[in-house]
Amino acid sequence: MTKYDLSHWQQTLAGKKPLPILKHALEQFDAIAIAFSGAEDVVLIDMASKIKEEIQVFTLDTGRLHPETYEFIEKVRNHYSIQLEILSPDTQAVQALVTKKGLFSFYQDGHQECCGIRKVEPLRRELQKLDAWITGQRRDQNIDTRDTLAEVELDNTFRGRSDSNPLIKFNPLANWTSAQVWDYIEAYQVPFNELHRQGYRSIGCQPCTRPTLPHQPEREGRWWWEDAAKKECGIHRKPD
Repeated sequence: MTKYDLSHWQQTLAGKKPLPILKHALEQFDAIAIAFSGAEDVVLIDMASKIKEEIQVFTLDTGRLHPETYEFIEKVRNHYSIQLEILSPDTQAVQALVTKKGLFSFYQDGHQECCGIRKVEPLRRELQKLDAWITGQRRDQNIDTRDTLAEVELDNTFRGRSDSNPLIKFNPLANWTSAQVWDYIEAYQVPFNELHRQGYRSIGCQPCTRPTLPHQPEREGRWWWEDAAKKECGIHRKPD
């Protein structure tokens, strides 16, 4: 058995609470990082900081985030005294898209192209330095795209730094609900994005995010002009 024995770890970690999953991930892998963007990810940063003194954390700056999100990023950096790596899209690729299609082409032809340039490609470059990464995905975020999310899985979308071993993705919060996330945030005084006070439950880029009503799924406010099954940017896809 090795740390890449996926079937073993899926059986061992299935249904476990976030902390033991996170502890296993950080103990098994050195080249591993937490992907940070929202409230769930800060919960993971908070937990990880109690397990390991130095943790790797990165976030994607698409260039189109809300001002509150940029303030949130700095709040997290300072609160945990971490070296937060900020990933930026390729300038020439962004310029070519905007020159050809303008600033809001995603309202007409879908968000995949813009997300591909601003989010997917910067992430792809980052993951090529890692053996594993940790996300804040939960099954209840979107029943159309995340209902079968496993606590640990092979990443079939991206490649890691090894040509001989797969890239492993850990989802320690897979079995948690939104209520559990916010209970933790309140109990441990974890920083959060001020947009949550304004009705935003899932926060992405400013042009593609809006508040949701209490009865709506939390990702309803993302790319609201598209079908629910398409509410992923390309970073997370169901394993084949």
